[in-house]
Amino acid sequence: MPSPTTVELLWGTRQRPKRGPKPALTLAGIVDEAIALADAEGLASLSMQRLAERLGYTKMSLYRYVPGKEQLTALMLDAALGAPPEPEPGQRASWQAALRQWAMTIFGRYRAHPWSLELAVGVRPMGPNEMAWLEVALAALSGTGLTGPERLDTVVLINGHVRSLAQQSRAATGAQPAEQVARQFADMMAAAGDGYPEVRAAFVEEAATTGASPFADNAGDALHFGIERILDGLAVLVAARTG
Repeated sequence: MPSPTTVELLWGTRQRPKRGPKPALTLAGIVDEAIALADAEGLASLSMQRLAERLGYTKMSLYRYVPGKEQLTALMLDAALGAPPEPEPGQRASWQAALRQWAMTIFGRYRAHPWSLELAVGVRPMGPNEMAWLEVALAALSGTGLTGPERLDTVVLINGHVRSLAQQSRAATGAQPAEQVARQFADMMAAAGDGYPEVRAAFVEEAATTGASPFADNAGDALHFGIERILDGLAVLVAARTG
């Protein structure tokens, strides 16, 4: 019997044998353990051999369930993204509220599983969860007057903003403490700040406004700001389309 394809594994379309002994492993259990490994050590540490050792089986045993790392990571991504959020009461008539909830939720999923950012790129088979995220976002824009391609581009725009901040947050993990970076920045400004007056003024104002170090993790603030500006711009286009 040929090995299952990525699409067959993602969508469960491959027919399973009806006879024979009960499998010792399950595909869902393998994927869950792979996610735990990637969460703890990163995607680079994931291999079929490492995964087999964690499960207490041989690498060849895993190949009975998933033929390779390509199929495994596709399953991991779809499982890590999970199901998209259902619109909260009162949001069904508001495309802005629905997209805001969509963006905030997927941002949380990306941050919970930073390695997913490496996998959710390029042309590739999409699983049912990832397809559902797209469906929910497109449905929120139904009736706005935007064309199908424009609604798809809207999803790309919002997801791009979310991804960029999730990636910045990921890069900051394990970096120098915010206090140390702030001291270094103060030293730079003391030495050459007169040549960059707008930079210095902006950082001073941010510190005075928030009461926190400008170099602390402010991904949440930037996320909200960007989402609201995207929605503001879309609202102008929607209003023009709907008259």
